[in-house]
Amino acid sequence: MQSGKSAAQTVATVKPLQIRGRTFTAIALHLTGRPDRAFFEALEARLNQTPLFFDNAPLVIDLEQAAGLDSAQELMHLTAELRRRKLSVFGIQSGTPAQARAAAEAGLISLPGGRDAALERVSRQGSRPVPAAPPAPKEPANLMINQPVRSGQTVFADRGDLIVVGSVSSGAEVIAAGNIHIYGRLRGRALAGVNGDTSARIFCHALDAELLAIAGLYRTSENLGADTPRQYVQVHLQGEVLRIESLK
Repeated sequence: MQSGKSAAQTVATVKPLQIRGRTFTAIALHLTGRPDRAFFEALEARLNQTPLFFDNAPLVIDLEQAAGLDSAQELMHLTAELRRRKLSVFGIQSGTPAQARAAAEAGLISLPGGRDAALERVSRQGSRPVPAAPPAPKEPANLMINQPVRSGQTVFADRGDLIVVGSVSSGAEVIAAGNIHIYGRLRGRALAGVNGDTSARIFCHALDAELLAIAGLYRTSENLGADTPRQYVQVHLQGEVLRIESLK
C-alpha cells in the first residue's frame, strides 16, 4: 500500500509537458534544375544586394521544377553550400516521392507546396495578379493597388514606390524598390528599398507586421518590443538601425 501511494505521489509531482505553437516566416528558394556554378553565382549576387536580410534566414528548397534532383548526396551538398552562405536550410517543399526520400536521408523535412505566389505580380493596369511581364524601362514608376493584398500574394513595385489602398494580410508580401505606403493594417512582410536604397521608408496606418526590411536591414515580429508604436507609423533607417516611429 505504501509503495502504491509513493508511486501516486511521484506521478502527481511530474510537471505536464507544454507544447506551444509558434509561427516563423521562411524563405522558399525555387530551383529549376540541378544547381551549378552559374546558379551559385546568381545566388551570391542576390545575397550581396541585401546581405543582412538573408543572414541565418529559415529556408526551404522548392523542388517543383527541379526534376531529377533526387539524390541524398546532391541535397546534402546543396544544403552544405547554402548553409555556408548563412542560409538556414531545414526542408524541401513540392518534391516528388523520390525527392522526399532523398531529403529524409539528407536530414531535411518534406513540406507540401505552400501558397507561394512569388511568381505573381500585380499589373499596373489593374489589381488582378498576372504573369510577370517582360522587363520594363528603367525610369521610376510607382505602383498603386486599390484593394487589400491577400495571404499568399506577392506584390513587387520594381521601379518605384508601392501604394496599397487597403490592408496587407498575414502571409502576404509587399516589396518595393522605393517606399511602401499601406493605407490600412500591415500584417504581412514589407520590404522597401530592396535594391539598396537606404533612404526608403515604410508607412502604414496600423502595424502588426511579420517582417519589416529596408535595404536588407530587417526586424521580425519576434523582436518588435512592447513599446513599439503601432498606429500611424513610419519605418526608416538611421545608420545601421531600423527605426519605427509614430507619424507626427
